[in-house]
Amino acid sequence: MADHSEQTCRRVDVGISRVFELFGKRWTGPIVSVLLQRPVHFAELRRAIPGISERMLSDRLAELGAAGLVIREVDEGPPLRVAYRLTEAGAAMEPALKELGQWADTYLAEPEPGTGC
Repeated sequence: MADHSEQTCRRVDVGISRVFELFGKRWTGPIVSVLLQRPVHFAELRRAIPGISERMLSDRLAELGAAGLVIREVDEGPPLRVAYRLTEAGAAMEPALKELGQWADTYLAEPEPGTGC
């Protein structure tokens, strides 16, 4: 018989809530997806994600860094360049993100051509 106690539900909700607090924000998934391929400089990362502003990219990278998923590396140059790469914890998201992508391909409808929706 399943345990439906408040304690059991709370444990499950906390874990899922923590994941979606971070990955439920716009742009976080695409940023991690690009970084799964290789470390990337800030400008390259911005070009790889159409529509993201520099400010939003910077904010999301800071959040991912605070969560221990991304490392910021500075190459003093010249010229000074900043690159980002996933930590071991960030790279460990790859199987889950691939599964979500496959699920989306199967169950989420593609946008209508020309509508952007």
